Amino acid sequence: MSSTIPPPNGTSKTHFPQDSSLPGERFEVRQTHPTGDYTPNPSKSFPLSAPRQALLDDIIALYEMKPTVARVRRYTPDCVYNDQFVYADDRYKMAGQWFALPKLFKAAESRGYQVVTNDRDLIQFRHEEAWTFKIIPKTAVVNALVSLSLDPATIDSDFIRVKYHKDQANDKDYSNEGLGATFKKWQADNVVKYMDSLEVKEFEVDKGARKEPRPMYGSGGREGDAPVKDL
Repeated sequence: MSSTIPPPNGTSKTHFPQDSSLPGERFEVRQTHPTGDYTPNPSKSFPLSAPRQALLDDIIALYEMKPTVARVRRYTPDCVYNDQFVYADDRYKMAGQWFALPKLFKAAESRGYQVVTNDRDLIQFRHEEAWTFKIIPKTAVVNALVSLSLDPATIDSDFIRVKYHKDQANDKDYSNEGLGATFKKWQADNVVKYMDSLEVKEFEVDKGARKEPRPMYGSGGREGDAPVKDL
């Protein structure tokens, strides 16, 4: 992990195309980690500019089951969300996921984060989240690396949007193929069908926005285009 503190508005380093019209699939960052330990140290978090901090605050609020239409608008219509259980490939499906969380969980608490990457088009942070289930009286604590690939058209604005949101909770990345990947996409495709809230319907116009086939890598390891990065 780099010990150099980047400027609050991000370094000049870029990772993705600079054409905002390209679909979210083109903005996926890939990496493996030496240990998979993403426990955050908030005291070492990189400082962010006001617009970047506002983006991060909205994302954390979504994790804490405080979805609003304005917060979901942090994503572009063609965004992708990818974690252990979900592959949502437009903002309509993304809205379905955020607004469905309170139906599954009694509580969700962000216990801390550490920004470890602040580049021009990429913010990454270690995040500790506690999820308390509704039916089973149990709380699960998850440490993950969250990667926010930024929309080129809004990077310099006061309302920065996200093209690709990845939540990675172990050392390997996602291969995006096989039964697990099929289930993740099926889940996202179908949950939204049962969401009848007006807030989710607000994003129905984004259904299938500028989509490409899901990229597949064969592996979540280095051989699957996921280099080792100690983030």
